[in-house]
Amino acid sequence: MRRGVIAIAAFALALCAGAALARPPVVVELFTAQGCSSCGKASAYVAGLAGDKDVLPLTFAVDYWDYLGWKDTFAKPEFTERQKAYARRLGVAEVYTPQVVVGGVAQTPGVKSEAVARLVREARRAPANPPDMNIGDSKARVGSGRRSPGGADVWLVRYDPREQTIEVKDGDNRGQSVVERNVVVQLERLGPWKGRPVLYKLPPAPQDGLQTVVLLQDRDGGRILGVAAGK
Repeated sequence: MRRGVIAIAAFALALCAGAALARPPVVVELFTAQGCSSCGKASAYVAGLAGDKDVLPLTFAVDYWDYLGWKDTFAKPEFTERQKAYARRLGVAEVYTPQVVVGGVAQTPGVKSEAVARLVREARRAPANPPDMNIGDSKARVGSGRRSPGGADVWLVRYDPREQTIEVKDGDNRGQSVVERNVVVQLERLGPWKGRPVLYKLPPAPQDGLQTVVLLQDRDGGRILGVAAGK
């Protein structure tokens, strides 16, 4: 009898381990700008999270500080629009930098590293039941799962995993070096997800050396439901 109990316990532990491995990483999005004088500390902290396999840090460069005299070399208007969607959903009066959004459900100023760490811990403890997701050479697959009441979208994110140093020659950070990592280069909506298995065609990468990630996310800047990583 005791041997049978031990076998059942071992089987249960194996199931728990499998479930833990299937849990998606916590997505930490940093909205920043090379012309933002207070963003350096946040960029360094978020870059440090790249060494944690349970966290996926992504750096989105926004363009609304370009008027200060330095045009951000990584900024794109679609990144600013993504931040605005979060602002509407999370009740933030106006977009700002540096801002960190964790899991699509909580935000904090990026300069508050302790607050970022707390949100990451909370996201790790939150219930998760993502659908099966995987990425091939030219397609991404999202399996079946519980349909989101407000709808969900599938997003393609391609980012540069290297640490990059930019010499800022004008604006508030004139003469300083800005170091950034996991800089997002491409952001595209692949289509809707309604709880049923779907295949999505991936657009070509704009440059070599990028990492590919597909995010399943509640519509209009909502909770990130699933993550699939490719090459």
